[in-house]
Amino acid sequence: MVKIANIELPDFPLLLAPMEDVSDPPFRAVCKENGADLMYTEFISTEGLIRNAIKSRQKLDIFDYERPVGIQIFGGDEEAMALSAKIVDATQPDLLDINFGCPVKKVVCKGAGAAVLKDIGLMVRLTKACVDNTSMPVTVKTRLGWDDNTKNIEEVAERLQDIGISALSIHGRTRAQLYKGEADWALIAKVKNNPRIKIPIFGNGDIDSPQKAKEFKERYGVDGIMIGRAAIGYPWIFREIKHYLATGETLAAPTIKERIDACRKHLKGSIKWKGEKLGILEMRRHYANYLRGLPHVKEYRSRLVNTMDAQELADILCEVEEHYFS
Repeated sequence: MVKIANIELPDFPLLLAPMEDVSDPPFRAVCKENGADLMYTEFISTEGLIRNAIKSRQKLDIFDYERPVGIQIFGGDEEAMALSAKIVDATQPDLLDINFGCPVKKVVCKGAGAAVLKDIGLMVRLTKACVDNTSMPVTVKTRLGWDDNTKNIEEVAERLQDIGISALSIHGRTRAQLYKGEADWALIAKVKNNPRIKIPIFGNGDIDSPQKAKEFKERYGVDGIMIGRAAIGYPWIFREIKHYLATGETLAAPTIKERIDACRKHLKGSIKWKGEKLGILEMRRHYANYLRGLPHVKEYRSRLVNTMDAQELADILCEVEEHYFS
């Protein structure tokens, strides 16, 4: 068993990464159904929360079936972090997570996300502002450092643990790498094997198969893994990893029916949560992944991303199921 403060997780838990414009409630629902042990919201701007911005507030939506679930925030101002921690506390998730890893320019330019990696003192102060203003466990997601010359994750881990965080998730790249090149899990392992570190350490980056999950578990000794891009349109990655770790056998790929059913559920949830227009628009990024690998599927995919009618989308998905199932 792995514990984040008072939250009990199974041995070697699988975490769903917080992904902007992806990790919303409809997406989290299909991932939870397929074995995700701990999930996070999309990251939420502290500025947006304080301004009462509608989009930021909507991202606070969590549901009991998702638990344990964490709300993730980002920002570069201590006062804003403290106030946001209080706002999040009132919504009663299971934990509060801080993003110190997002490499996107619009976030970094505001002195938030991965930008904070350039100033460990600021990172400590921002984190402490959250720890001091919430009753929940506080966790952090970050990267190895800003660039190859400033891989400071070992110092970061010690200092953040010292001020009270309950777990640390590390993406094995620097900000300068963005998502290019291979993730460096050796440095994540150094953090995990530091005798001073007592909190759970979760690794993130490049886990896209059950075989790789097992290899990295055994080679690097982390407490669990966080999965991001590999789960988009393929929530079965969680159940496949769990089955492989338990039995050493590769689970059969999802059937056409399972793929279409998950896509339907995701679409229905997206429309219910965001309204028909936005729900349909934001679902478009997922079809290619749900239908990946099906021969001659381009025509169906094109129709799915070019209609704004919910019933027509449902009819197209029925066509796809009948075509490939028969």
